[in-house]
Amino acid sequence: MAAIRVFVVDDHPMIRQGLAATIASDRELAFVGEAADGAEALRAVPAAAPDVVLMDLVMPRLDGIAAIEALRPQMPDTRFIVLTSMLDTVQVKRAIDAGASGYLLKNASAQELITVIRTARAGTRLFAPEVTDALIAASRQDPLGADLTPRELELLRLMARGLNNQEIAAEVSIAVPTVKFHITNILAKLQVENRTEAVLKALKHRLVPAP
Repeated sequence: MAAIRVFVVDDHPMIRQGLAATIASDRELAFVGEAADGAEALRAVPAAAPDVVLMDLVMPRLDGIAAIEALRPQMPDTRFIVLTSMLDTVQVKRAIDAGASGYLLKNASAQELITVIRTARAGTRLFAPEVTDALIAASRQDPLGADLTPRELELLRLMARGLNNQEIAAEVSIAVPTVKFHITNILAKLQVENRTEAVLKALKHRLVPAP
């Protein structure tokens, strides 16, 4: 039986190296390539023709879910597994909608990772227990904004002050792509289409103080 071909997309070289070593340690798996961000993955993944892609979420230029959305129509037989340190139900739902076959946290053991790869290749979705628990908890009817993280609330307050993405990034010392990632989450959680609607809704429901 041919080995399962696995491709890794992550912006941290050490994580890519560690995953490559884990994959190489199992005789049923074959490491076939890597990319440092979603944009690079759009070029490299089709050429490598993997069976399974391990995809980080927050990356420069193009995030993991956008990369899955772009690649999956081209590669319907390839399975995409989100591998991230971020447990966020909005992102889990986005990943499911994009067609991800799994969602695993980076604190998972090597054996858990291998199991998810094999399960995904076999055509079954598999999510980390913490992810399933978070989805169940999120299904309860909570007040608007109850699922916003402290970081998202902080960014929402800065948005209410009129700061743009670059200014927010400088204010809280994070990268602009990370700001955009958080704002995407905020819009989804508040069920709005743009920043202006998000600020108006946050002010109406007293999620942030009036500027």
